Amino acid sequence: MIRPLVILLAAFAASGAFGADQASVQIEPTTLQGPRPLAKETATAVVRDYLEAWQSLSAALEQNRTDLLNQDFVGTAKDKFAETIEEQQKLGIRTRYQERSHDIRIIFYSPEGLSVELEDNIAYDVQLLDHNKVQTTQLVRARYVAVLTPAEVRWRVRVLQADSN
Repeated sequence: MIRPLVILLAAFAASGAFGADQASVQIEPTTLQGPRPLAKETATAVVRDYLEAWQSLSAALEQNRTDLLNQDFVGTAKDKFAETIEEQQKLGIRTRYQERSHDIRIIFYSPEGLSVELEDNIAYDVQLLDHNKVQTTQLVRARYVAVLTPAEVRWRVRVLQADSN
């Protein structure tokens, strides 16, 4: 059961959950192909809200609180992470991590402006705690794909999954 949780953890980043260092964030130039251009302000908001979503997710996993997902997640992503948190609660475990780096590239902006897809090559350390005792610490490097949807005042993560390659 621990292995699926570790795989899901690659979807998250936080600002120093068990260390004081901030992760480096690199934003690749946007090279969209399609009928709709992406304004610089929109791209900035998408990346900002995406990184904030990682912080919310990190806090939710460490505290085992599904309510912390509400501001930044909707749909499939929210449901999947809520299930993970509920499973952690049943097992008496928590997860904690420290991001090292993000390399983000926006790859698609829908013609209607209702979704943005990005990829993120991320590196982070993750700890698994069983009843507040650290069981393992692992360095993870992964490539993730995220789909964000605009909400009232921010972009929210609708899909967040590891690339199988």
